[in-house]
Amino acid sequence: MGTSNFSLIYNILLFMFICSVFVQAKQSNFTSNSIVFELISRKISSGLINQQNNNDNKLQFHHNISLTVSLLVGTPPQPVSMVLDTGSELSWLHCKKNPNVDSIFDPIHSTSYNPVPCTSPVCTTRTRDLTIPVSCDPRKQCHATVSYADMSSMEGTLAMDNFKMGGSSVPGVVFGCMDSGSSSSEDDPRTTGLLGMNRGSLSFVTQMNYPKFSYCISGQDSSGVLLFGDANFNWLKPRSYTPLVKISTPLPYFDQVAYSVQFEGIKVGTKLLNLSNSILKPDHTGAGQTMVDSGTQFTFLLGPAYTALRNEFLSQTRGKLIELGDSNFVFQGAMDLCYRIPLSQIGYPPLPTVTLMFQGAEMSVSTERLLYRVPGEVRGRDGVHCLTFGNSDLLGVEAYIIGHHHQQNMWMEFDLENSRVGLAEVRCDLASQRLGLGL
Repeated sequence: MGTSNFSLIYNILLFMFICSVFVQAKQSNFTSNSIVFELISRKISSGLINQQNNNDNKLQFHHNISLTVSLLVGTPPQPVSMVLDTGSELSWLHCKKNPNVDSIFDPIHSTSYNPVPCTSPVCTTRTRDLTIPVSCDPRKQCHATVSYADMSSMEGTLAMDNFKMGGSSVPGVVFGCMDSGSSSSEDDPRTTGLLGMNRGSLSFVTQMNYPKFSYCISGQDSSGVLLFGDANFNWLKPRSYTPLVKISTPLPYFDQVAYSVQFEGIKVGTKLLNLSNSILKPDHTGAGQTMVDSGTQFTFLLGPAYTALRNEFLSQTRGKLIELGDSNFVFQGAMDLCYRIPLSQIGYPPLPTVTLMFQGAEMSVSTERLLYRVPGEVRGRDGVHCLTFGNSDLLGVEAYIIGHHHQQNMWMEFDLENSRVGLAEVRCDLASQRLGLGL
């Protein structure tokens, strides 16, 4: 899904791995105000992806790896699976009324389910996600249409119901009960919805009133941990904090409820790229902001920054890697630096670390996180591996997007109370073990 409704256009693969967060909520022994969740990876076939030309399936998932959280909704509680997305506001579930379709959530069987009436302030207040004015359906319920940057859209009814996390149930959480969107395939046991986690008024984290949440994704198997509340653990390195960038004046290309941070530079190895400040900061239209997004897999840079990174990475890896040599191949429409690596080869040669520099914090991307093997692409006895940075300009996106692939083995803390994002390098598989999740 993704930041500023952009992430849907990023992941245009026909192969998909979904990292399921089976939330078996456990009350934390470390702090009474925290809730810890276990993340377990699960592989699902590519048949889950619906084609855009199917008019009955207006919204499709393009994530290669999605962070999916399982919660309980309704009375009696029904298990639901939702993509964790720090780039979206409105949470939604598939609520198809067709008796021949296995719905992930059946509002008819929830005694606590309440549709939002047209007269409700929730229905009449426009938010970032509800850019198309809401309307009344024949039953006087709040009918909403959410549109995304790839021209897809979804429709449904705004509703309220109980969401259960840990040992407590929170009543009256507003979400979209969508009856027009991508449908599940026969081999998908649970259709996925979306859990909006940005700073908007309708986001899940805002409605839950948690001042902080964190997640940590393992670089080995995409397992990890999700935590709501404080993360004051003596084994966790001190976090480096970067403040959220806020602009009070509405600008056409600036998402005011995103987790937007200030990009200050890029290093390849020890070399600092020659990038002017004007390239790294939002301009007078808001274009050029930098957003941290759990709903996007890879990282996308505006054209000048991407070209500088591409050229320097090429220079420092010459003689270590063999270029693909196919100018017609562009991975996901935005990643055009790819290499041929023998199928028999295990691992990569020494590669220069790419360091993303923010105000007050840095994120280092090294070894296996720098290159990604494209599923199904083979040239002779070689696989195709592409640099995990893409060109935003090729997608028509006026922003820098920091995807979750580069957030692996980083403790990512979203501190709404103090308007900042915290980063700390950590082995996320060990973090899960230390939290008693047994991964």
